[in-house]
Amino acid sequence: MAGRQGPGGGAGDRPGAKRAGLDFPRPLTTVDIVIFTIRLEALHVLLVRRGHGEGEPFPDAFALPGGFVDVARDADLAACARRKLAEKTGVVSPYLEQLGSWGSATRDPRGWSATHAYFALIPASAADAALAADAQWFPLQDDNVKPKLAFDHAEILQAAVQRLRNKVEYTSLPAYLMPEEFTLPELQRTYEVVLDRLLEKSAFRTRMLSADLIEPIAKMRKGPNRPAQLYRLKKKAAPVYFARTFNAPE
Repeated sequence: MAGRQGPGGGAGDRPGAKRAGLDFPRPLTTVDIVIFTIRLEALHVLLVRRGHGEGEPFPDAFALPGGFVDVARDADLAACARRKLAEKTGVVSPYLEQLGSWGSATRDPRGWSATHAYFALIPASAADAALAADAQWFPLQDDNVKPKLAFDHAEILQAAVQRLRNKVEYTSLPAYLMPEEFTLPELQRTYEVVLDRLLEKSAFRTRMLSADLIEPIAKMRKGPNRPAQLYRLKKKAAPVYFARTFNAPE
């Protein structure tokens, strides 16, 4: 856009007007979200199929859910991410974290583009509650998905998977993938799916019960073997950080 100046001097002379030098070409600004859940004992990510209207880049390709920042509705980037998450899944994620920013003159054929990426975790019990018509879950295979993704979304997805797995080594993030009630073996299996490796049962149980993370409820889960104690997350806004990683000896 070409800079313009009102008659009679600098625009900065008038209260609320644009200051000189602030009217300049701006990049396209978007937010993209990597939404994870666990389905069929595999880590899945939510993708959306792009439209094929006139001027749409990557028509009919799959992409991460997201969109342009709405300056009238979004107070900040996180608000935009939460809005897009709700539009695509119909749920409020118990965990949302900013991942990073990607920007260049070539990532979007429509012009210079910058996106601010987040990743979110939602339990499988809510994963299919109210998906948008263009949204679909895909399993991760070698930290990627089968469809070729639009823009640089494959790079963003791989960064999100790496961030998630790194943080799971020393935090309680997989707990945000759990339903309201769960057993310790179910929680351990969720950790193992995210980390893509097995964990030692006794050490895991000791760590979970000693952390200020879960609490037993007055219910048992019946099965073919003896009943299993059910737990739930304590009401906490932030994840628990462990003193040692799961790679470190107990």
